[in-house]
Amino acid sequence: MDKIKYKNTDSICACKVSLDIVGDRWSLIIVRDLFRGKNTYSQFLNESAERIASNVLSDRLKKLVEFEIINYRVNPLDRKIKEYYLTDRGVDLYNIIYELQNWTIDNVDFNQSSNTKEFKKLTKSKPKDIIISNFKSQYKKLRMKNFGN
Repeated sequence: MDKIKYKNTDSICACKVSLDIVGDRWSLIIVRDLFRGKNTYSQFLNESAERIASNVLSDRLKKLVEFEIINYRVNPLDRKIKEYYLTDRGVDLYNIIYELQNWTIDNVDFNQSSNTKEFKKLTKSKPKDIIISNFKSQYKKLRMKNFGN
């Protein structure tokens, strides 16, 4: 897998570059939702509690495909439906999502969703490296089964 070509040629911080690519709220929520099994435009639009606007969703999906973080296939039964999936580059973002969730649980008082409560229980019962490795490999197996890659 080739590296992403970043258009700015100035000498800049790696943190800024990654934030330019995936640092907005919606891109990481789409990645999170892909890990949770959503994979169509309508699922992202209608089944996420955050309620992303349709124009923002379209923009972020295009951006994530452009940077090869996600890809899609056309549904064989309905050619109007695109089914999105994480590429290996996108799967590698799980480490970041894991750390963001952990940081929030440790540092912010908030009303936790059932997914967050499950994640919190899991992090108390297994080491971080095992959780991350298992989650990434499970996603890749599911991707292979459903998308053939």
